[in-house]
Amino acid sequence: MAALVLTHARFQLIETARTPIAVIGSAFWPAASMLAFVVPFVGDDPAAATYATASMVTFAVMSTNLFQYGVGVADDRVQPWEPYVRTLPAGAPPRFAGRLLSGLALMAFSLLPVVLIATFLTAATLTPLAFLTAAGATAVIAVPFILMGLAIGYSMPPKAAVVVAQVLFFPLAFGGGLMTAPGSAPGFVEQLAPYLPTGASVRLMWAAVGDYPLHVGSVLSLIVWIVGLGGVALWAYRRDEGRRYR
Repeated sequence: MAALVLTHARFQLIETARTPIAVIGSAFWPAASMLAFVVPFVGDDPAAATYATASMVTFAVMSTNLFQYGVGVADDRVQPWEPYVRTLPAGAPPRFAGRLLSGLALMAFSLLPVVLIATFLTAATLTPLAFLTAAGATAVIAVPFILMGLAIGYSMPPKAAVVVAQVLFFPLAFGGGLMTAPGSAPGFVEQLAPYLPTGASVRLMWAAVGDYPLHVGSVLSLIVWIVGLGGVALWAYRRDEGRRYR
């Protein structure tokens, strides 16, 4: 089973690497945002730079998973290879797990420039324990965006998936407070953000890297989003399976 999972993951990574702009693009926007907004404005303030880096990590996690799974899965579904793979005796789990591994690898790649910029161009600082806590929080906040991408990818054709991912991208980033420092977003954003997946996620990241208080409402909101998006993704997958193979 493990060998099959790794084989599927390697296949997905090779397919993605054949379109270099897809790999570069996933890392470009978070890094560009760090260079344009974080380094020149709060780069010299250790606390502000640390919180801003956590926001950019959340930004990268959202964008990578939303497009990697949303657009990637939708595109795979229309390829002749996909129906054939679904008929293989190994079943869906190895292919699904391989897709998750490849997506996590691309997410790690997109986070690398953000971490390097924060390390060498800002005063952001973390203790080893805070770094490990932030790494764990990053894995947790990836879950709702992976599920959101899968829900989009399995329920829509490629052209529609691209549009929906793009339409969701900016409102989720702005509404979640990723563009501002903790507590400094417009009033309506501060009220709404904890209940959006982006807002709940970035608050978890802020709590992991600094003294930001962890709000129970944000944690509960994140759990609700994970459960809800998991249900939608499962429904979309079963619906697609039924349409193609019944």
